[in-house]
Amino acid sequence: MTKRHVRPYGDTTGDGMVQVSFTLPVPPGPKADGAALQLATKMGLDPAMVVHSHGIGDSFTFFVVYGSASHIVDLDAVTVVEREYPLLSPSEVNGAVRKSLRRKLVVVGGCIGTDAHTVGIDAILNIKGFAGEKGLEYYRELRVINLGAQVSVPELVKRARSEKADAVLVSQVVTQRDAHILNTREMSAAFNEAMGERRPVLIAGGPRFDPLMAGELGVDRVFGRGTTPGEVASFLVHAMKGNA
Repeated sequence: MTKRHVRPYGDTTGDGMVQVSFTLPVPPGPKADGAALQLATKMGLDPAMVVHSHGIGDSFTFFVVYGSASHIVDLDAVTVVEREYPLLSPSEVNGAVRKSLRRKLVVVGGCIGTDAHTVGIDAILNIKGFAGEKGLEYYRELRVINLGAQVSVPELVKRARSEKADAVLVSQVVTQRDAHILNTREMSAAFNEAMGERRPVLIAGGPRFDPLMAGELGVDRVFGRGTTPGEVASFLVHAMKGNA
């Protein structure tokens, strides 16, 4: 049985030891190490020690600090989005789509805005997949259209309509000035305006997304880092049954 209150584990159970890394705009040297220790102490690490420091040019220093955190984690206070649907194998996904739709499920995906990083969307859509799993192109009952990078929102809506998409997947890696949030909101608003209740299932993904933000962003699901193609495919079946 999992305990309610836990502390980090380093060398011994409950010792609170953690390792953190950061960069300070300080030239490398003893004063820089002292500045790192001061920051670590203010972060609640006591005792703390700099186990690695390395200059980045003449004006910055990168640190790795090891120390004991005084904070305790209350697991009952942790709020996350837990998967409410079973993980299905490719054959199970294909069977469910065939039974429910009697046609192929159409998925349109791409990176919207100025985002040129396709590694995330490719990991989910391309047949080579990710983490030992085949991508959605591998599924016989899915028809996948990967629009690639820097897709404008109007272009995405137009293509989704022309392809009669059942689901739209957008990936956002660029997060400066909350670009991923703004782009996703623009996308969901555009689909709602253009298609209303007949819009496709909207899915957003990227390493800096919080799955709890789906409602705020106007999408049906948010996937974070480490998401596998199988998780997305299983969710599509879940969403398809919910809309049936």
